[in-house]
Amino acid sequence: MGKKRKLVLFISTSLDGYIATKDESLDWLFKVEGEGDNGYSEFYETVDTILFGKRTYDWVMKQGIKELPYKNKECYVFTRSSLDDKEDVKFINEDAVHFTNKLKNQEGRNIWVVGGGELLHSFIKNKLVDEFIIKVAPILLGTGIPLFREGDYPLNLSLKGVRNFNQFVELHYEVKK
Repeated sequence: MGKKRKLVLFISTSLDGYIATKDESLDWLFKVEGEGDNGYSEFYETVDTILFGKRTYDWVMKQGIKELPYKNKECYVFTRSSLDDKEDVKFINEDAVHFTNKLKNQEGRNIWVVGGGELLHSFIKNKLVDEFIIKVAPILLGTGIPLFREGDYPLNLSLKGVRNFNQFVELHYEVKK
């Protein structure tokens, strides 16, 4: 068997740690001057599986798109409801930690946890996240949806790299095992 797949968080946040405003808006993010796609394409090629919570999936689908923008990737949405799978997404109604551990032990590329907060918190608490790639935008929101929830889940990280994309700073951390 090959090496174990990594679960990676790739996300943008405000300098004060919010991923969206209280009303789930990302308008502030698109006002920040980046560089190209801010490393998205490069990262996207390293993953073959994408994980969402149901609220994050619903938010993505409410953005006026006709289909999920993650072509040629396995997409899983964790939900408490029983929903029929679609052509481009499978709805998972089982324990996210157990399911993700099974995925990590399969052959493949890295796994991207897109969101949301509850899913990410569960993965961090259970020490499933292997890397954090966080784009920090030079804006203070003061309030909103926090990237990390309060909780008792200390993780020791090691800095793998720092890059600039014009006004964004990318911090790339690996979890110390």
